[in-house]
Amino acid sequence: MKTSLKSPFAKLSAAALLAAAFISHPASANAQESEVRVIDEVVAQVNDGVITLSRVKREIETVIGGLIEQGKAKDAARTETEARQGEIIANLVNEELLLQKGKEAGVESDAEARVNQRFLELMKQQNLKTLEALYKLMESQGIDPQTIREGWRRQFVTELVIQREVLSKTFWGWSPKEIRAYYEKNKERFRKPEYVTLAEIFMSFAGRDENAVRAKAKAAVERLRGGADFGLVAVENSDRPDVKDNQGNVGRLSIPQLREINPEFVKVVAGLKVGEIADPFETSEGLEIFKLVAREEASDESVFDESQVRETMTYEAVPE
Repeated sequence: MKTSLKSPFAKLSAAALLAAAFISHPASANAQESEVRVIDEVVAQVNDGVITLSRVKREIETVIGGLIEQGKAKDAARTETEARQGEIIANLVNEELLLQKGKEAGVESDAEARVNQRFLELMKQQNLKTLEALYKLMESQGIDPQTIREGWRRQFVTELVIQREVLSKTFWGWSPKEIRAYYEKNKERFRKPEYVTLAEIFMSFAGRDENAVRAKAKAAVERLRGGADFGLVAVENSDRPDVKDNQGNVGRLSIPQLREINPEFVKVVAGLKVGEIADPFETSEGLEIFKLVAREEASDESVFDESQVRETMTYEAVPE
């Protein structure tokens, strides 16, 4: 795929613009209808698509906002982000290539379905019955629903492309002989880790009074520790979209897998005995209540599991 970069501040001709927008100069006795001014510029051309200056600016503001949320001062966040402008443009080029590949691979319909599911989850969290009501709520808070929809669409398209075109093909690309050779050379990496089987209740902070959510979580824990059925309490309280089907059951996870999800979760379940309920654990998104259903101790014995070996080799190869 051909990619060419141009200076982000260089003036380009109107012919080079994607869906170029023009505004006529104010009319006068001698004004000509052909007089126009450009209101967007091309920063990079990626095959048949382009990265516009306005898109780069939006991305810069998003990065700055993220740094501010992490505790950086506004001026420091802007200085740091502007110093990384070239990196940001390169990331947008990579995203554009993935979006184009997604269109070729036909993943856009799947991505759109995931976007719709995300909006349905938000509707449930806000106790709203229609998408229109959710849009109105978002707009009242200064959030543009269409901007959110487009951002999620791009995210899901790129994730699906990476999963199908990179991870899946890489995962199945090695022969059984190569898999076995890798295992024999790296046996210490395949020792049986500790496993835990968990159930959870997740209560979201989104659009709610956080203190009220904390009180609700505390009451749920008291009910559970008093003998209430976990599945019933989960269905009544959890904001997970599939809770009615799984009753809050997360399933069996290795400690390394749990650590990848959130290192703090490992600490939460570390001191639990089988059957115990943990105190509510607070994240930026809401509160987690865990029940330890089962625990399997780690072992020094190496175990050959072809899927696990393939997965390890795949994620080792991902950067390349």
